[in-house]
Amino acid sequence: MVWDLGGQERLRTSWATYYRGTHAVIVVIDSTDRARITIMKDELFRLLQHDDLQNSVILVFANKQDIKDAMTPAEITDALSLHSIKNHDWHIQACCALTGDGLYDGLGWIAQRVTGKAPS
Repeated sequence: MVWDLGGQERLRTSWATYYRGTHAVIVVIDSTDRARITIMKDELFRLLQHDDLQNSVILVFANKQDIKDAMTPAEITDALSLHSIKNHDWHIQACCALTGDGLYDGLGWIAQRVTGKAPS
């Protein structure tokens, strides 16, 4: 099952309603939005503390890689402190939602890691 939980602040309090049984979390980062990357980092780490997500893998889509001056996946990795995540498998995938570049690669990474997991 897939949920688009949206990034609107007023909706964030309801996110935990959907965590139970989650095998993978996909975070889509607007690679051109340097101003809000710190907010995304804070929300990601808050989300990862939830008990129902302890066995989930994390995929970060670095979207809008087709736009000049977009942050690279390495820059986003640093800005989100992804290397500090030790209790979850994680992967960052460059992508462009308009063309589909990178989307199948990211979803394939998830499929390799969650295939055969029993529902929680």
